[in-house]
Amino acid sequence: MAAIDTTLSPPLPMSRIKPGRIVMWTVLFIGGLLMITPILFMFSTSLKTSSQIYDLRLIPQSPTLANYIEVLTEGQFPRWFLNSSLVAICVTASNIFFDSLVGYTLAKFRFRGRQFVFIAILSTLMIPTEMLVIPWYLMSANFGWLDSYWGIMFPGMMTAFGTFLMKQFFETVPDDFIEAARMDGLNEFTIWWKIAMPLVTPALSALAIFTFLGNWTAFFWPLISTTSKELYTLPVGLTSFAVEQAIQWEMIMTGAAIATIPTLVVFLVLQRYIVRGVMLAGLKG
Repeated sequence: MAAIDTTLSPPLPMSRIKPGRIVMWTVLFIGGLLMITPILFMFSTSLKTSSQIYDLRLIPQSPTLANYIEVLTEGQFPRWFLNSSLVAICVTASNIFFDSLVGYTLAKFRFRGRQFVFIAILSTLMIPTEMLVIPWYLMSANFGWLDSYWGIMFPGMMTAFGTFLMKQFFETVPDDFIEAARMDGLNEFTIWWKIAMPLVTPALSALAIFTFLGNWTAFFWPLISTTSKELYTLPVGLTSFAVEQAIQWEMIMTGAAIATIPTLVVFLVLQRYIVRGVMLAGLKG
């Protein structure tokens, strides 16, 4: 039997790389550089003193953390940070639970009106958010939810996109697994939680990440539904802070940097789940 050559093939010489790929890589590099430059400039400015603001160098001459200490100790940023974290985490947990439960029901149960319910849910995606603000506000006012955590969270506790995404993934779960679990005496909730949910982990990861980031950066509805500064989320609080500190650009950039850090951490840590979820969502759709 002939021996199998397990040696790695040498990399292609530059002369064999197609010019089109070189152009594509160059364009991607330039595009990435243009996109990341404002973020780098924001973090650079947050490390500068007021006398260095108009120095356009990315690396400050005398970097300092005094701006971060002042923002975190003298302002309401810790409270706003806590509010955004609470809202984003609660809404994300609610989406994972309700969207996956409804998606599983629509995917694995056959009942009259199932397609109508699914189409009705999808139709809400065609309504702009600005059109829903008035009904949300009237509902919040009638039930006394204005200027409360629940008033900020309730519009996003369940989403049509999440329901659609989870339904598409649950349809790929073999029905034989479900029937075998039923024959073993498991109830439907246990089957959904212990059998079906572990098989759609990529979709759950993508849904959780998108929901968290979307609620962390939400601005329009939290601005309308809250009046007291103690309930401001970070984007709303940052806008108020920018108005108060209109001249102190280093403080404004510091606040923006604090608001951006969690989203960067979430993306860097979970980027493989984001990419996998997007790819699989496209395949299942």
